[in-house]
Amino acid sequence: MSDATKETGVPPGIEKILRRFATLTPDLTRQALVQYANKLPPLPERFQGLDPAQYRVTECQTPVAIFPEVVDGKMHFYADVPQGAPTIRALLAMLFDALNGQPPETTLAIPADFVPQVMGKIGLATREAGLSAMVARLKRAAREAAAG
Repeated sequence: MSDATKETGVPPGIEKILRRFATLTPDLTRQALVQYANKLPPLPERFQGLDPAQYRVTECQTPVAIFPEVVDGKMHFYADVPQGAPTIRALLAMLFDALNGQPPETTLAIPADFVPQVMGKIGLATREAGLSAMVARLKRAAREAAAG
């Protein structure tokens, strides 16, 4: 566990996201989200043949499937998200950037209020349940990985 995680309980990659978004105006927040949305990599070929229904985040109105993978004790997340869902793509891109290659404990340490801290300024209250469900899905996969 890093010093930053020990001090705040928040992993450094997540802390960096929260610090960045805390300083942005609503317009700059929207611009940052567009930049993140463009960074979500395509779903790797090895996942494309799997049934997306078992990976679907059913709480989200948009058809989103999150594919977790554990390699050498480290979490890796991938997603199948429509191009027309930039908010979802942005949230997952920033989280995957902070979490991929980290132990499950890093994912489990995402603060409960992560979504409202990042998205709250731009009036996405109606989307918050679905976005928070995606974070919960990541945490569930991390709990399963940590349990072995």
